[in-house]
Amino acid sequence: MTAVLMLRALGLGDFLTGVPAYRALRRAYPDAETVLAAPAALRPLAALTGAIDRLLPAGELRPIPWQGPPPEVAVDLHGNGPASHALIDATRAPLRMMYASATAPDVDGPWWDDDEHEVARWCRLVGRWGIPADPGDLRLRAPAEEPPVRRAAVVHPGAAYPARRWPPDRFAAVARALAAEGHPVVITGTAGERDLAAAVADRAGLPAAAVLAGTTGLEGLAALVADAAVVVSNDTGLSHLATAYGVPSVTLFGPVSPALWGPPEGGPHVALWHGSGGRPGNAHGTETDPRLLRITVEEVLAALTALRQPAA
Repeated sequence: MTAVLMLRALGLGDFLTGVPAYRALRRAYPDAETVLAAPAALRPLAALTGAIDRLLPAGELRPIPWQGPPPEVAVDLHGNGPASHALIDATRAPLRMMYASATAPDVDGPWWDDDEHEVARWCRLVGRWGIPADPGDLRLRAPAEEPPVRRAAVVHPGAAYPARRWPPDRFAAVARALAAEGHPVVITGTAGERDLAAAVADRAGLPAAAVLAGTTGLEGLAALVADAAVVVSNDTGLSHLATAYGVPSVTLFGPVSPALWGPPEGGPHVALWHGSGGRPGNAHGTETDPRLLRITVEEVLAALTALRQPAA
C-alpha cells in the first residue's frame, strides 16, 4: 500500500488547524494510507478527523520514525525552513510538499506568508499541487466517551506560556457569573495547571469537584467540549476544540492576532483582542501580554450575552 505522510508534530491547537489539509490529502489519495507524524497524545483525536489512518508518534523537530519503503507523498505541515524540511527529505518520498521561504528559497513550493491564518496556510500548501482544501472543514466527530459533566460552561484559564494567560481573578469573576446563571461550571486545564484551576474555582466559590484540570484524557476533554453550553478560554488548544464542535465560545487574545489563529467568521464564536498587526507581542513570553490585560471582565460577560442573542 502506498502512503501519504503528514508532519504536524505540535500541540492540540496546531493539530486542529491542520484538519482541512488532512482531509484534502485523504480525498486526493483515497487508496493510500494516511499517516500523521505527531505526538502520541493526539491519537484519540486523529481518529475523529476521518482523515488519518495511523498516527506515528513523533516529537517536535525530531526525526520521523518512518519504517519501510518511502511514502508516496510527504507533506511538511510543520514549518517553512530547513529544520522541518530535512525531516521530510529524510523520508525519501518522491513527492514532497513544502513551503519556500527566506531560509529555504530553493524549495519547489509556494512562498510562505507570515501574515496568513494558520488554517488557510496549510490549505494553500496542498492547493499548490492541485488539491482543493476548504478552510471551513474543521469539525470533528464526537467522541464515543461520555462527557464528565453534561452541558457545562467550560472555563479554561491556562495556556502554554504566561503571555497568553488572562489573570486568574478575572476568570474567576466570569466563572462566578456563569454559575449565578445556573450553569454547571467546570475549570479545565492540564495536570500542570491544576493549582491554577483550583485557585480560579476557589475564588469563584465553586466546589472542588468543578476542577477537572488533569483529570480527563484528551478524548474526555473533547467529549466535555463537544457537549458544552459555552467555552471561555485563552488563545490555546481548547478554543480550537470549541471551533471543532461548533460550541459557542469566547476566546481572549493577547500577543497574537485572531486574524492569524482565531475562530472562523460566521460561527458562534467571539474573539476579543485589543491590538494591531499580526504578532505585536511575544507568544512565548513570561509575563501576561499587555493587550490581554486590556480585556475586561465586563467585555467577556457582554460577549457571552451576545452569544445567547438570537441571530437578526
